[in-house]
Amino acid sequence: MTEKKKEGINGIALEEMGTQEQETKKEQKTFTVEDAVETIGFGRFHIALFLIMGSTGVVEAMEIMLIAVVGPVIRCEWQLGNWQVALVTTMVFFGYMLSSVIFGVLADRYGRWKILFLSFIWGAYFSLLTSFSPSYIWFVFLRTMVGCGVSGHAQGLIIKTEFLPTKYRGYMLPLSQVFWLAGSLLIIGLASVVNPTLGWRWLIRIASLPGIILLLVFKFIPESARYNVSSGNDKAAVATLQWIAKMNHSVMPEGKLVEPVNERRGRFKDLMDPKYLRTTLQIWIIWLGISFAYYGVILASAELLEKKLVCGTRGGGGAEEAAAGNDAEEIRSPCLCHLFAPSDYQVMIISTIGEIALNPVNILGINLLGRRLSLTITMGCTALFFLLLNICTSSSGLIGFLFMLRALVSANFNTIYIYTAEVYPTSMRALGLGTSGSLCRIGAMVAPFIAQVLMNASFLGALCLFASVCVVCAVSAFTLPIETKGRALQYEAAKYESQSTDVEIISKFPPENEC
Repeated sequence: MTEKKKEGINGIALEEMGTQEQETKKEQKTFTVEDAVETIGFGRFHIALFLIMGSTGVVEAMEIMLIAVVGPVIRCEWQLGNWQVALVTTMVFFGYMLSSVIFGVLADRYGRWKILFLSFIWGAYFSLLTSFSPSYIWFVFLRTMVGCGVSGHAQGLIIKTEFLPTKYRGYMLPLSQVFWLAGSLLIIGLASVVNPTLGWRWLIRIASLPGIILLLVFKFIPESARYNVSSGNDKAAVATLQWIAKMNHSVMPEGKLVEPVNERRGRFKDLMDPKYLRTTLQIWIIWLGISFAYYGVILASAELLEKKLVCGTRGGGGAEEAAAGNDAEEIRSPCLCHLFAPSDYQVMIISTIGEIALNPVNILGINLLGRRLSLTITMGCTALFFLLLNICTSSSGLIGFLFMLRALVSANFNTIYIYTAEVYPTSMRALGLGTSGSLCRIGAMVAPFIAQVLMNASFLGALCLFASVCVVCAVSAFTLPIETKGRALQYEAAKYESQSTDVEIISKFPPENEC
């Protein structure tokens, strides 16, 4: 009897202990990376992140804008025709297109930071080699390699997006345009001084220095905590978040970091999932059109200044017609040699400053009207100002139109960058941005032949083509199925299978129909 009583008491005690353990497990607090990012808030880490990752835009802008200021010089040195100058830009974006998808897949599988670092080494190395090009063919090949490297710079934007609290993304990401503006102004300013004195080869060497310097400060920025969690490296994610909290003089949320481990990262077929198919296709159309318009404006500006394609040379009577005829013959010449004058560089600087002019309005539109409506309005206005370029006006009027066009196309890029980074889940965010960046380079590849070749044959025809593409993009933006304003970053695609077995995961993802 005594033994039975003891067994009964022990059984009851074990049951009570089991019940207590279950209650403890139920009461155990958990948090996600999204919770941690929001709890830690904005602080010193994010300012450093903004400055360092934003500076990648300086390097990218200098490498991309380089062709616009070097084009007239190599045209003279190697006696190039219109199509040969256009081919240089096209091949840069061809390299960009090829490697964007590759870098996107690699970044989702092996980390954003590693790919960003690799792309900077690649870009700086081939940029320096370009300055030693012995011929036009070598120049085209090496600039194509530079384009491959520059495509990886988009990982800097992804890292910024994944570390920023939700309410700050709509403000801080558009402000990154300041760095692109700084890079554009820097390369134009350097070209105005270096091209006439030391030559274009030294211009390229000097332009490579910011990328090399930036490599030295990347160590201060950690790998994305969201990527670490999605790849199952929770310890690294926690360590990163704790470091950020300490740097911001903030605190971490209580409990244990719990996120689903996604073994299926960086898969192209996820972009074609029914949940994202329509969004993906429309985003691709918009990226292609925005890139076509953006680089069309930049190259058309250089073309208008280099060859003086203003209204006085497009029509008139008497002596003006004769002068226009002579100009037309010179423009069609395969050996056209017309270097930029100091005043031309000044006009390029003024129009480039336009890229920041609408930034405050763009930020307000993104946060008040939402990403879709804001993009629709700016794309529609871009189409209008392309058509206004055909109006016969003074040089001041032309500068004003170019200024507004640069402001609008810049606002378009701001908005679509933010939207694309927000709409896809962590497991496919880099791939989504990479494929979009790759597709958009098709537009950038076509733009030189419209802005530098077709524009010489039919000025109005080229402008109508640019405007028509912008209208298509505006319609596509208006009909996007998902609005990301105020929406938390998603971690998984629609179909999620939990791989966790040691703890009970409390799902924080919205139902499928709420995305």
